Amino acid sequence: MIERLVIFGVGLIGGSLALALREAGAVREIVGCSRNADNLREAQRLGVIDRWTTDVAEAAEGADLGVLAVPLGAMEPLARDLAAAWPEDSPLTDVGSSKQAVIDAVGAGFGKVPRAFVPGHPIAGTEKSGVGAAFATLFRERLVILTPVDATNALATDRVAAMWQAVGARVEYMTPAHHDRVLAATSHLPHVLAFTLVSSLANMSERDEIFHYAAGGFRDFTRIASSDPVVWRDICLANRTAILEVIGQYQTDLEGLRSAIEHGDAATIEQSFEHAKETRDRLCDPADAQLDT
Repeated sequence: MIERLVIFGVGLIGGSLALALREAGAVREIVGCSRNADNLREAQRLGVIDRWTTDVAEAAEGADLGVLAVPLGAMEPLARDLAAAWPEDSPLTDVGSSKQAVIDAVGAGFGKVPRAFVPGHPIAGTEKSGVGAAFATLFRERLVILTPVDATNALATDRVAAMWQAVGARVEYMTPAHHDRVLAATSHLPHVLAFTLVSSLANMSERDEIFHYAAGGFRDFTRIASSDPVVWRDICLANRTAILEVIGQYQTDLEGLRSAIEHGDAATIEQSFEHAKETRDRLCDPADAQLDT
């Protein structure tokens, strides 16, 4: 049982975690903290949190466990505010999509990475944002990746893992570097492609007609372009090395397909599409429509 959970940044992810833990009976009190008092009032009205404050030190007082659910660019300033206030033995985790950047930010803010800090990333989300989009089943049967570092206390890791398991998530472990390479390919690149495609089409002179006739395939492919631009700006900058690597590979493959189309190479086009279809059919569950972030 978590006696007092503090969520810094009560949006889709932080709010959904609060609702899920409350539904599971795994928490007694939930405190919300952010700079946006209106958002916190709404979170309390919706029953997501029990009380709130915009003061980081006040939020940290008596905390049993904390979750950093703010955009990546806000991690270091938040960690700096927490450095003198966070209870030393209380586990602290995060939900950021780039792990090494978060570890660096928390280490810079605290002066060193706290032993009770357990970097984490739930592979779950939707294209919606804000506490009004939060729902209790977001993490059910979803993966949560924990990336503890050498300094991380094993007991803190166990408590954070237990928190995620309490809401129905499956917990796995990776090194931060491995996580960042994998997520650059499976999550970050698809978001970059979706944002870029919509932006490119919106710049065309025929854009109104293009979007008017857009069918289900276009909507399915570009749905994640409705995700929070600030969140994804920060992810692109934080994980830029790995993202640039997978963009480079994608550009190479796209150029090969462009060349095949230009030269009427039907066999190469079909082989490429067949390989993609076989791979997706084998590895992806068609019933799983939830997004990853």
